[in-house]
Amino acid sequence: VQLQASGGGLVQAGGSLRLSCAVSSRISSFYDMGWYRQAPGKQREWVSSITRHGTTNYADSVKGRFTISGDSAKTTVYLQMNSLKPEDTAVYFCRARRLAVGGELDFWGQGTLVTVSS
Repeated sequence: VQLQASGGGLVQAGGSLRLSCAVSSRISSFYDMGWYRQAPGKQREWVSSITRHGTTNYADSVKGRFTISGDSAKTTVYLQMNSLKPEDTAVYFCRARRLAVGGELDFWGQGTLVTVSS
């Protein structure tokens, strides 16, 4: 399984970006897909996730500004980011989890850099 994150870039505070995570398998084959981010000098943190049934969750820091979406019949998950703040600056990673015999399989994309200028 391969995940390819894209859509990052430089944007001014208050602006918007849409990140995409292209997956080599249908996203319905994963029980959970999510976005994480890692700012310079900080630990990676969870941003948002969506289950195979369409249930979404968000970190408090992005709630109301970010929207995760994905069509279970397709192979791309999106993160629409609005009202961006300088503190949203980070490398954003997508993650997919699949149940397997004896546990779960965990897949990560390579990350895409989002820079928000003040």
